[in-house]
Amino acid sequence: MTKRKLAIIHTTPVTVESLKALVAEEIGPDCEVINLLDDSILPELARNGADVGAVEARWVTYAKIAESLGADVVLGACSSVGELAKAASREVRVPVLRIDEAMAEEAVRRGRDIGVAATLETTLGPTTRLLEEKAREAGSDATFHKMLAGEAYKLLIAGDRAGHDRVLGEALLELQGRCDVVVLAQASMARVVETLPEDVRGKFLSSPTLGVRRAKQLLNK
Repeated sequence: MTKRKLAIIHTTPVTVESLKALVAEEIGPDCEVINLLDDSILPELARNGADVGAVEARWVTYAKIAESLGADVVLGACSSVGELAKAASREVRVPVLRIDEAMAEEAVRRGRDIGVAATLETTLGPTTRLLEEKAREAGSDATFHKMLAGEAYKLLIAGDRAGHDRVLGEALLELQGRCDVVVLAQASMARVVETLPEDVRGKFLSSPTLGVRRAKQLLNK
């Protein structure tokens, strides 16, 4: 049996091994993972005010490279540039999927008051716009409550992981009290949910598992 190939475009090395392990768990050993990494994208977005147009040509090129390597599906692992999946879809013949699309659809199904949490400002706008798009498609009049825990990100960059988790945990706990469901704009935030009281953990959605499951559906078509 020919192995199916899933190409994943990363903007940070942090997601490479975790997503590879998740693919092995959710899809199985008959799926080959092709990793493409450009860790210059997020610093550039931080400098240019989150102008994804500045990196569009580069990101679309990675999708083309993925197709040339035999990928059956291309998965964009970074929410900050998730909107570029549509542009790439016009340039390649294989499906190009953003990792947070399935999460956004699930959030809109779950409630009307939806929290959007991020520690990095460049992910807050794209994630909120995706949620708004999915709400319109579903005919939902959902309200979105945005929360940027920028201090948590600064602590993480400084190497204070415990401080990051504490500050983010406090912010998430406050936000969930006002919402039916809370979307985590960055996959790296998901582990902090496990530090919260057990009775509220189910209110949080993160993108990796739902995104990989959507990729599996496309691979199986």
